Amino acid sequence: MKQEQEVLLPDERNRDIKIWIDGVLYPRDEAKVSVFDSSVQGGDAVWEGIRVYDGRVFGLDEHIERMHNSAKAMAFTDIPSKEYIEQAIFETLNANGMKDGAHIRLTLTRGRKTSSGMSPHFNQYGSTLIVLAEWKAPVYNSDGIRIITSAIRRNNASCVDSKIHHNNLINNILAKIEANVAGVDAALMLDMNGFASECNGTNLFIVHRGELLTPHADSCLPGITRRKVIKLAKESGIGCLERNISISEVYSAQEVFVTGSMGELSPVLMVDGREIAKEAGGITRKLQELFRELTKKEGTVIGG
Repeated sequence: MKQEQEVLLPDERNRDIKIWIDGVLYPRDEAKVSVFDSSVQGGDAVWEGIRVYDGRVFGLDEHIERMHNSAKAMAFTDIPSKEYIEQAIFETLNANGMKDGAHIRLTLTRGRKTSSGMSPHFNQYGSTLIVLAEWKAPVYNSDGIRIITSAIRRNNASCVDSKIHHNNLINNILAKIEANVAGVDAALMLDMNGFASECNGTNLFIVHRGELLTPHADSCLPGITRRKVIKLAKESGIGCLERNISISEVYSAQEVFVTGSMGELSPVLMVDGREIAKEAGGITRKLQELFRELTKKEGTVIGG
């Protein structure tokens, strides 16, 4: 196994970050959870990805609400309060001097078990809260990305409800592996009926006949960035319709873009080798600008 100092990081500033675990800030190489933790035992945890802009945490209330909802849906019995989670985030950001250009991976696991096994009856220590804040720019090029269609289907509510933002991301990881092998940025996942659902880590939008369309949030995560983009579109007179979208409609779309906390708004220029456009279209560019303006004025000020 390579030592920490032998591994190149995407941003070297992250080598000395402090990570919050259950009330203690640990240096990066000391931040660990037990082998008995539920996240290790079975991916039994929920998480959120949150961005920091100019001294404010963007969409913080909405992210904590979704985390609470996911934890309740998974029958967690020891869920930290909104105030506790907020304070943990603020302490982490302040300890790392992060006021802008940062991304937070917020994780709540069911906690440590008394013995290995699936049953939550073994979880008697309480939940584990992790705040991992990194210096991290948007992961995709704002000028455009390329994607492929994955062979891995996005599960619907008859399997595991996509509205639960859980840590068991094997479906998405397998799709991302396909994208990596194909040498593209991301993979588009179809639902069990063959309609477009979302990419492996982002929500999908297309422009068809001048109309903005996005898949129903039945086999995809109802993303917070997605919700804000829909609202921005409607407020600016663009409008947006949620409906089933076939892959052929994606191929023939005038514009395609994806949304998410990790990548913000990213134009899709090529799908399965088919060129959608040579550059981002007018509606995509307008929504990118509206979203940038929103991040400058909306968010929870980082407290002490």
